This record gives sequence, C-alpha cells and structure tokens, in this order.
Amino acid sequence: DFGGIFDETKPENPLADYSIVYVPYCTGDVHLGDRVTEYSDTVTIDHNGFPNAMKGLDTVLTNYPDVEQLVVAGASAGSIPTPLFAGLVADALPDTEIITFGDSSAAYPDVPALNAAIGGFWGVLENVPDWPVNDGLTPEEWSMPGLYVQSGKQHPEITFARFDYAYDQVQAGFAALAGISADDLVSFIDQTETDIEAAGVPVASYVAPGEAHTIILQDEFYDMDVEGVRLVDFLAALV
Repeated sequence: DFGGIFDETKPENPLADYSIVYVPYCTGDVHLGDRVTEYSDTVTIDHNGFPNAMKGLDTVLTNYPDVEQLVVAGASAGSIPTPLFAGLVADALPDTEIITFGDSSAAYPDVPALNAAIGGFWGVLENVPDWPVNDGLTPEEWSMPGLYVQSGKQHPEITFARFDYAYDQVQAGFAALAGISADDLVSFIDQTETDIEAAGVPVASYVAPGEAHTIILQDEFYDMDVEGVRLVDFLAALV
C-alpha cells in the first residue's frame, strides 16, 4: 500500500478527499513514448508510455468532466511529464484549476543532442501537442525541462510545482548513464528552474537536503521540514 499523498487517514493530507486516477509506469519512456524500437537483436521495446497515460486523461474527462481543481502529480519517471499532461488537461477542461506536483526529476538538463537521441528512440515527437507555441519545434528543443516552458507558455494559468532532494542519487545515476557528470546535482536543479523562469514560466520548487529519491508516496512526506517550511504545508498552499 502507498503512503504519502495516498494515505487518506492522515488529517494533514491536502488530497485526502480527492478522487484519484492512477496511471502505472511500465514502458521505460517516462510516459512520453509512442514507438516500437529495436535496440539489439534481443531487445525490442514497445514504448507505449504516452498512449497509456492518455488512458488516464481519458478517464478523467469521462468520469470527472466538471472537475473544479485537478492536481497532476507523479514520482520519479512519472513526474517528468506532469507539465505536458497538465497542458493537455487545460486544452480539454479550460475552466478547471490545474496544479502540477513533480517529485524528483528537476535535475535532468536541457541538452539538445540528448533530447534528439532519446526522443528518437522513444518517439516522443509523435505526440507533440498542436499548440501555437510548438510551431517549428525541433527534436533538439523538446526537452524535459522544456515541457514546463511549452505548457506554461500555452497555458499560463497552470500552477507548476516540484520537489527534489538536492543530491538525489537516482537522478545523478541516470545523468551519468547519459554521459553527464552530476556530482553537484543541486546545481542542475537550480539551473533548470532558472531556465524555465527565464522563459517566463513561474515554477515553485521545494529542495530538501539528502540523497534519497521521491517522497510523495512515503510517510516522510509529512515529516519533511526545510528552514521552517513543511512539505505538506507547501502542497496544501498550492491546492
């Protein structure tokens, strides 16, 4: 059983009385992929992350068409596409207040060559939204932090927020696999926030000390306090 924001028994849980649509993660493409890719003679992956996540969005639109407030939250890989799917929700439900809460993915940088390579393997450009802000977008420009920029420019009414541990060893490990040295991971977190906000999109960030990875499914969500600001209060203020 999950704890954290899924624990309905916690009186402090700001989402305790919310309806939840849960999309599991299974095809290794951070809910963005839509392509069958043969990596070797023995490894072929059906990257179905985007169609899978769209089933979740379709469930929201079918069952909660009059939702007043919707929180698009995700942990680890699930946190990466939160701004994109918030934008897709805003397309379909223009009267809904939308908030994102991405847990543990803010350090992944905008590296054009890497964007194009990974995007090509996963087929992420198959489902770039038909937004005016995306006109002429290249594979090099469709990045993970760029999802905040494009969605925020298209839908400035969305509230974007995220949480990260300053020295998250999982994020550092994935960066190393991609050939990026991330020993000072918090500098990457700070840089992506700077870049997003320089593009005119505000993002609320909560950065905690430590090397752990993800918190919103853990009981630590209620214990986390940085400089007198509790994480549960941070989320409560957003919603």
